[in-house]
Amino acid sequence: EVQLVESGGGLVQPGGSLRVSCAASGFSFDDYAMSWVRQAPGKGLEWVSAISWNGGSTSYAESMKGRFTISRDNAKNTLYLQMNSLKSEDTAVYYCAKDRERIGVGDALDAWGQGTLVTVSS
Repeated sequence: EVQLVESGGGLVQPGGSLRVSCAASGFSFDDYAMSWVRQAPGKGLEWVSAISWNGGSTSYAESMKGRFTISRDNAKNTLYLQMNSLKSEDTAVYYCAKDRERIGVGDALDAWGQGTLVTVSS
């Protein structure tokens, strides 16, 4: 059974930084692309970023480019999202998700974590 467990969320001030993590198990982590998806309060799901199986390719939603960095450590079966220059509109539950493909772009996600809440507020 695929398991994805996010952690690292919390309260951060505008302009601050935070790194969230996703611990993966139940599948061959290094065979699949991974994504981060978020959901702001009262809003729908918004794709944030994707990374290929070996970290060789990454992609980002336009509003996150230059501020967020996705990475993975396949030896630890862990996915990361480093978030810098955070804005109040980044407040959301951040979900880790598995892609069906090796080089995915977040449009073929077949497993999700429970999410971790990131609150950006002064």
